[in-house]
Amino acid sequence: MAQHPVKFDDVVQAQSVIQGKVLNTLFEHSVSCSEWIGKSIFLKFENQQKTGSFKMRGAFNKMSQLTKDQLKRGVSACSAGNHAQGVALSARLLGAPSYIVMPEIAPTSKIMATQNYGAEVILHGSVFDEAYEYCLKLSKENSYTLVHPYEDPDVIAGQGTIALEIFERIKDLDTFIIPIGGGGLIAGMATVIKHLNPKAKIIGVVASRAPGMKLLADAHGQLQDKYVSRSTIADGIAIKKPSKLMYDHYISKLVDDIVEITDSEMAEAMVFLLERAKAVVEGAAGAALAAAKKYSDKLGEKNCVLLCGGNVDLNLIASIIDRGLEKNGRLCRISVLVEDVPGMLNQLTREIASQGANILEVEHKRIGKGIDIRQTRIDILMGTKNSQHIQKIKEGLKALGFDIQEL
Repeated sequence: MAQHPVKFDDVVQAQSVIQGKVLNTLFEHSVSCSEWIGKSIFLKFENQQKTGSFKMRGAFNKMSQLTKDQLKRGVSACSAGNHAQGVALSARLLGAPSYIVMPEIAPTSKIMATQNYGAEVILHGSVFDEAYEYCLKLSKENSYTLVHPYEDPDVIAGQGTIALEIFERIKDLDTFIIPIGGGGLIAGMATVIKHLNPKAKIIGVVASRAPGMKLLADAHGQLQDKYVSRSTIADGIAIKKPSKLMYDHYISKLVDDIVEITDSEMAEAMVFLLERAKAVVEGAAGAALAAAKKYSDKLGEKNCVLLCGGNVDLNLIASIIDRGLEKNGRLCRISVLVEDVPGMLNQLTREIASQGANILEVEHKRIGKGIDIRQTRIDILMGTKNSQHIQKIKEGLKALGFDIQEL
């Protein structure tokens, strides 16, 4: 087994191990993303990988190093998402039983997906930490080999094969934008990138609601305060506690910058990719493109954005689309205070229609904070073209004397 830190040759070896077992995913220049961001953007579509994310690479490489006896006894993992599915499919391909521990609140869709790849799913605990502790206990009692999602050299080397595939196509990219959760993905890729093109800049991306690795980096690896990760649509990079091991061995040495992205910014990027690149991606992948957009001044002439996965919860898709459309000005909510007399709603909607907006929802409220006895508040959701279009509508309403409230 390789030792920390992983070397370039370890990744080359991993590529020979996983070849034919994972997909060499699409890597191409995106005209639409390049125009949106203002710099040349190449996309690596790991959302099209087996199991829907890059995790299959590291899991298969790790498990391929196990002895026949270890495979016979089985492997274990704690995950409610992509790592679980990568381990489950790898185990099936290698003929090993797999045992995946998930929190009791894990989405049914992810439980079923993991089971469909052949794993036995064990639900335990109300939070991830409880599930992880139980996984450790289960592994020890039954002599299962625990496959860690990122603090494992063989897993890291497997993830690094993505960069080898990219360099087979283009060798002179200026910047790589890569999501960071636990750090295994960026560690493996950065090991290859800095070996083959030391001048290339590597930008890591974290969710603003779970910025663990950025906080650790800002504190130069000495984070003292208790860290709390909050719920985010980028669940693939929402790590409970940033790994000092990963920071010390890889992040601090190989990553040039780490940036934060909000859920709204991710949603906007996800909608853009869905509409313009015909790509369904999860929050972590959306975060990478959003970072390229938000921090375009940090980019070079030719840049790679890693779309790390596509396992987005279908129950969230509608909300994400709404949030993304709202962020880019395609959806707008306004609240207007009017005199409670006949004809006011007609006058309001007529003006909005004359501006070319499509009214999707209307709600009347006669009682509430800031509403006088002779007033009513009208909340309107409308489809718009862009932020300039929204501003023009508001100016038209104000010119007619309507009192637009800030939401």
